[in-house]
Amino acid sequence: MVLAAGKVVCITGASRGIGRACAIEFSKQGAAGLILHYFGDTDTTREVHELQEAIESSSQTGTLSIPGDIGEPATSQHIVEEGVKKFGRIDVLVSNAGICPFSEFLTMPHAVWERTRQVNLDGSFYIVQAAASQMKNQVPQGGSIVAISSISALVGGELQCHYTPTKAGILSLMQSCAVALGKYNIRANAILPGTIATDINKEDLADEAKRQYMVNRTALGRLGAPDDIAGPVVFLSSDLAKYITGASLLVDGGLFVNLQ
Repeated sequence: MVLAAGKVVCITGASRGIGRACAIEFSKQGAAGLILHYFGDTDTTREVHELQEAIESSSQTGTLSIPGDIGEPATSQHIVEEGVKKFGRIDVLVSNAGICPFSEFLTMPHAVWERTRQVNLDGSFYIVQAAASQMKNQVPQGGSIVAISSISALVGGELQCHYTPTKAGILSLMQSCAVALGKYNIRANAILPGTIATDINKEDLADEAKRQYMVNRTALGRLGAPDDIAGPVVFLSSDLAKYITGASLLVDGGLFVNLQ
């Protein structure tokens, strides 16, 4: 069974990490089109163009890349409008874009709190609202929304007092959206990754002692990779999960349950 056959998928923060892995997996699973959002600086522009070339050379999936600051409401509207202009509809949204500039709580500049909330929580709200409006109005009606929350929605972190509330907010957003959007045949679910080796925690995990500590905390004895998240995202987006909405799926290698 090809899980994403014929589907048009929109992914925010698609140039690297989890977003990139999701794009690759959706293309392998037969997606008809990928709307790839990226920030738009030099690095992400290069990365998303390389991703497009890789996907289009190895599959039948069409791609469209759209830059922009996800923390600005107009960006989400632009993503949806351009995506529909090219592909005609949006079947799946993966709200993935996020940042985590590690910072001490008592000395954290308010600008760090503000920017983290804008990107992670505000950006998720804007893109979910824009995509869901399209899913409601298209024929046939409906779609699937998967938001990337975090294990940090459930537990705390000393240097994440600005980050964890945004991820808890994303989890709550999906629960309420499941209720609000079910009547339009739109499902909304959250993925809660554990410690995944991506650019967001590259500096933190550069400390070998910290890295080994996090490895030892997992039941499976390894950190997660972006493609460990991509599979569950595709599953929740597929018809195999057609009766799943308002759910949260913890994908952490056994980190959360490993108390001792």
